[in-house]
Amino acid sequence: MRLYEFPPTRSIRVRWTLQELGVEFESVRVDLLAGDHRRPEFLALNPAGRIPVLVDGDAVITESVAIVMYLADKYPEQGLLPGSLGARAQAYRWLLFAATELEQPLWRITRHSRLYPEEQRLPADVTIARREFTEMAAALDRHMDGREFVVGTRAGVVDFVTAYTLDWANEVNLLEGHPGLRTYMERMYARPKAPLRIAEAFAGLRPR
Repeated sequence: MRLYEFPPTRSIRVRWTLQELGVEFESVRVDLLAGDHRRPEFLALNPAGRIPVLVDGDAVITESVAIVMYLADKYPEQGLLPGSLGARAQAYRWLLFAATELEQPLWRITRHSRLYPEEQRLPADVTIARREFTEMAAALDRHMDGREFVVGTRAGVVDFVTAYTLDWANEVNLLEGHPGLRTYMERMYARPKAPLRIAEAFAGLRPR
């Protein structure tokens, strides 16, 4: 099993899942700064030129949420997705919520504040995206009231995806009004097999 990854990105979600499962895997670093994701050999795996990518035998899986769901289904005895139909539906609900309602405004903020050339950035969209994230974070905050995990009574891939997304929000100062979500995120990253947080991963990229 090979994981094509770059430390600060959503590949953290997949690494987290693999570490929690205790599965051996080969890490293949795809240096986005050096343009490795545009090389023909990588585009043969993912024509979209995005990471992470998981290669498991003949299976090539892209998209971080799809990969963690695949891993949870591959190792059902580990319980990283609920077994019952109703609970699994709730897990799917919150995985999609993280990927759409929380992640998408964060992407817009990142693109218009860091990634796009300055002449292409739209500051007004950053303001709108921050408001949209805050509204959706409030919905998650209400759901988490009295809960230790997003779904069920044990940590699973929903938590790994959600905690990473909240860490991303924390990097752009969007958790200040949600101390409960910050506490949840920090508790998840305190797990023994949790990966590096985004800021630590970025720090590891800097020349020493």
